[in-house]
Amino acid sequence: MADTLDPKHIDKRTYERYLRSGQLEEKSYEKHLKGLPDVAEKAVTIETAMLDEDFDDELDEEVDDEEADESDEDSETA
Repeated sequence: MADTLDPKHIDKRTYERYLRSGQLEEKSYEKHLKGLPDVAEKAVTIETAMLDEDFDDELDEEVDDEEADESDEDSETA
C-alpha cells in the first residue's frame, strides 16, 4: 500500500468500511493516527443557548416514556 493515504479512506466516518473491504490496512490507519499532532490545547469551550427549550423537553419526555414502556415490556417477558 502507498505511504500516502487517500483522505476518504481515513475519514472517521468511513474508515471502517475501507478496512473491511481491504482498501485500507489497519497498520497504515494506526500509523496515520499516531502521526497526528496533539491539538488539545487549541480546544475552545462553546456554550449554546436553546431558543425553544420547552419543545426539546417535551420531546425528551416522550422518548423517556417510550423507553420506559419498552423496559416494562422487556421485564414482563423475562
